[in-house]
Amino acid sequence: MTYIDNAKQWLGSTFDKDTKNQIQHLLDTNPEELEDLFYKDLEFGTGGMRGVMGIGTNRINTYTLGRNTQGICNYLHASSIDEKSLSVVIAYDCRHQSDTLAQCVAEVFSANDIQVYIFSSLRTTPELSFAVRQLKCDIGIVLTASHNPPEYNGYKVYNNEGGQIVPPQDQDIISAINQVHFNEINFSPKHDLIQKIDQRIDEAFFEAAVHAGSFNAEGKNDLSIVFTPIHGTSITAIPQVLQKAGYHNVNIIKEQAEPNGNGAFPTVVSPNPEEAEALNLALTKADEIKADIVIGTDPDSDRLGIAVRDANDKMILLNGNQTMVVMTQFLLEEALKKGLNGNEFIASTIVSTPMILNIAKKFNLNCKISLTGFKWIGKMITDFPELKFIGGGEESYGYMVADFVRDKDAVTSTLLACEIASQCKANGSSFYNYLIDCYVEYGLYQEKLVSITKKGKKGAEEIEQMMLNFKKTPPTSIAGSKVKFFEDYATSEKTNLFSGEKAAIALPKSKVFIFETEDGTRVAARPSGTEPKIKFYISANTSLNSKEEYAARQEELEKKIQRILTEFKLN
Repeated sequence: MTYIDNAKQWLGSTFDKDTKNQIQHLLDTNPEELEDLFYKDLEFGTGGMRGVMGIGTNRINTYTLGRNTQGICNYLHASSIDEKSLSVVIAYDCRHQSDTLAQCVAEVFSANDIQVYIFSSLRTTPELSFAVRQLKCDIGIVLTASHNPPEYNGYKVYNNEGGQIVPPQDQDIISAINQVHFNEINFSPKHDLIQKIDQRIDEAFFEAAVHAGSFNAEGKNDLSIVFTPIHGTSITAIPQVLQKAGYHNVNIIKEQAEPNGNGAFPTVVSPNPEEAEALNLALTKADEIKADIVIGTDPDSDRLGIAVRDANDKMILLNGNQTMVVMTQFLLEEALKKGLNGNEFIASTIVSTPMILNIAKKFNLNCKISLTGFKWIGKMITDFPELKFIGGGEESYGYMVADFVRDKDAVTSTLLACEIASQCKANGSSFYNYLIDCYVEYGLYQEKLVSITKKGKKGAEEIEQMMLNFKKTPPTSIAGSKVKFFEDYATSEKTNLFSGEKAAIALPKSKVFIFETEDGTRVAARPSGTEPKIKFYISANTSLNSKEEYAARQEELEKKIQRILTEFKLN
């Protein structure tokens, strides 16, 4: 069936008048524009669905989300022992149509005799994860596109433990969704099954965050904090949690404090804390008031960017790996004070800094490495109930403290960052010096992420071809060091290119290639699961004997990374 045929199906009685008018207009005037809208179904993957809003099977709209929801309803009824007790909790962020799409999703669940709990206004993603567990729901849904551009929205699905869905449940849900035709979506709500939730869950979440993220840090009154939600949901949680934990010198960026109703994010190019531009207003404010730390969060508040003062008293942005290293080191030092008994673990991902393994070795505990995505870290907690989860993160600016939330959590992580900064300052040190101390202890690691955007059908084909080229002609050396290992996660096989020895990779299959050289330099290539991008993760390392060597050693690694970018034609 062609994309034109698919488009014509949307002229039927199932679809609303405005949708049909838009499609008919394109059929009459410019049918080629329909190709990207209808050439495929928007894929349900990486815990849910994310895409550009608009009409068509390849867009986020009432019908594609309605189909998702109907499929989940069918799955829940088919797999539940007690169909009468099924329940779902729904949250949404500040994006255009998030509130109306959330209401539509709630109505479909209720139409299928499932109890619905829905927040009456926007809330953070970590609070949604918490609410699933607090309310003992079967499923959680959050309407968000995280840090994607304004034209995007999304639909993330959480299991009954508060983590994003993972195998085999995700495949069972996808199968149920794929069996649903648009005319089978039940849009007739049962309003008595829809219940608004707010303060009770809010307060319980705030208390849990404070309990997990507080360590009786000294000097809270002396720590000057600049915080920006970047027009997102964290304004509903982070100021409240910081206040409960005893931080009162919190300067909120007023221009970015109110969630933007149409999702346009007017003060930034992208609401992504990975991008320096997104924190410009906060950094300017920090210089004005001589703040100690800057924290900015993405629209659904699961990721955070941090800036701190360096040895020259200049505000510098930390990357996700650096933040993860400092937070993990601090949590383990605090846990050691109470006594580690060997049944604890920390977690990270295959594309994050290998430095985290050195930290685990020092504390003589297990570090579990997963595929990219916090759904896998959440799954670890379920898979190893005999072990205690301390904390874990990934390079993409996400971190999770303890296990009361089962997804990356910028709310509790923000509090933890302030605790570290406050205690360091009280000790005559700083967050930055604490990081350099870690480098002296474990080795200096420098990482860089490069993302290449390839939009539309043609872009997807180009990304696929790039991955095929790496498979067919892998690099034999990187920055002058011979490639020793090739990890192919699509075939779950790690090959020693020197000996030819092959070993199985004990992780689910994924489209990821990692090349590792004799000197420990690593380059990973991975198509994004949520954006039309291919991502390259570069990691280089060297020894660091003292703080005084840091600048020179860092410059050496930066030159090495630039050489790698040239070799891979990424600059």
